[in-house]
Amino acid sequence: MSLVGRLEDLALSDIFQIISLSKKTGTLVLKSKAGAAVVVFKDGQVIQAATDNLRDTLGNILISKGLISEQDLGRALELQKKAKGGKRLGQILVEMDSLRHDDLEGAIREQIEIAMDECDAVLFTVDGRIGLTPIDKEVADILRRSNKLVFLLVNKSDTPNYEVTKADFYSLGLKHIYDVSALNGRNLGNLLDDLMTHLQFSDEVDTETRLRLAIVGKPNVGKSSLVNALLGYDRTIVTNIPGTTRDSIDSTLKYYGEEIVLVDTAGLRKKTKVKENIEFFSNVRTYKALWSCDVAVLLLDSMLGVEKQDQKIIDEAVRRRKGLILAVNKWDLLEKDTGTAKIYTDAIHDKMGSIDYVPVIFISALTKQRIFKLIEIAKKVHEERHKKIPTHELNDVLLPEIENTPPPSSPTGKEVKIKYITQVGDHYPIFMFFCNEHRFIPDHYKRFLEKMIRRHFGFEGVPMTLSFKAK
Repeated sequence: MSLVGRLEDLALSDIFQIISLSKKTGTLVLKSKAGAAVVVFKDGQVIQAATDNLRDTLGNILISKGLISEQDLGRALELQKKAKGGKRLGQILVEMDSLRHDDLEGAIREQIEIAMDECDAVLFTVDGRIGLTPIDKEVADILRRSNKLVFLLVNKSDTPNYEVTKADFYSLGLKHIYDVSALNGRNLGNLLDDLMTHLQFSDEVDTETRLRLAIVGKPNVGKSSLVNALLGYDRTIVTNIPGTTRDSIDSTLKYYGEEIVLVDTAGLRKKTKVKENIEFFSNVRTYKALWSCDVAVLLLDSMLGVEKQDQKIIDEAVRRRKGLILAVNKWDLLEKDTGTAKIYTDAIHDKMGSIDYVPVIFISALTKQRIFKLIEIAKKVHEERHKKIPTHELNDVLLPEIENTPPPSSPTGKEVKIKYITQVGDHYPIFMFFCNEHRFIPDHYKRFLEKMIRRHFGFEGVPMTLSFKAK
């Protein structure tokens, strides 16, 4: 939605009152409590404020409602001072917003062309209720030049009465056109049948052996920028608008002869801030990407550190027993000295409590500072996750320490003895402790055992499971 559209929504608040709204001319006139009017022209892209007080009020309201940032407002004020002809603040804000959306559309075109090179077939979806739009024609031109197999889906054709809507789309010159409904599944069976006749699939079972690295975090911390920096080209769209990435996007990084799958994910918001269906499903796909990865890189903003939402992502990664790395992005923006990194790392580990085995690296996706060291750490964590400790070594190293610091006695006063230890599990480390009275081993002693294992054998960045069974 453009800034003008968002202002239109803002007008429904108590701060502004709609004086007139013309959909035909695209003109919106608002009135503030101070009595001054703001006139918005969608086509002319002008906002006129009668007084400076209203200008300041408008700026403050836009910031408080999250429609623009303080940086944008500050930049607009600077541009207003330099502008010739006495441009209004609102006019500059709208021009800035239009440029931002023009950049976004250009990035979308670039992503379409990248997808063309990778796919076997294209499902080009258009809105049957709205009809043919200029952007549909532009996308169709790109698709025709690609010589790819294209299926044009005229969506929202919920009943046969909407079949006539697809007639307009024949002018795009695409062969396979279907009027479908994603809502009730109308004609999707016919589409799938035709799709299967045109595509060929190998009977061989593909066993994935490549490292899958999921880049997760809150919105606008630089996940897509990091992926693009690692790949060396813009695989995902990057803007200053939080939530630009809506889906999880897989990319293959070739690193010294090894292929690594990078999964760029949508930013995870608090549940109370998820207001759109598409955002809800973006969160679902992000969690699925986290569940299917080998190692998760949680990207943090250096100016914010670990916040509550970050802690929830950490907890989910640990619960799923995924390798985990904390990457503090935008490190180039922070004023620092030689001891800043250690102080920052210690503060993070203190906040994370018992999850203090996670490596922390400081990077900048913008300047590419230490981004490839991040890949080296991810490979190391992946190796640690699959590391096997021989049973004799576990018992020779751990049992003497356990004898020196035995577990507490049972409630009946019976001595609890750990007699044998072995490592099991193929996908992540599971350590099996055989002992008597295993039900009475307290949590604090289990944490003591885990720290002992890590002290002797490593497993940096790798959650582990300790299981206790009767001998």
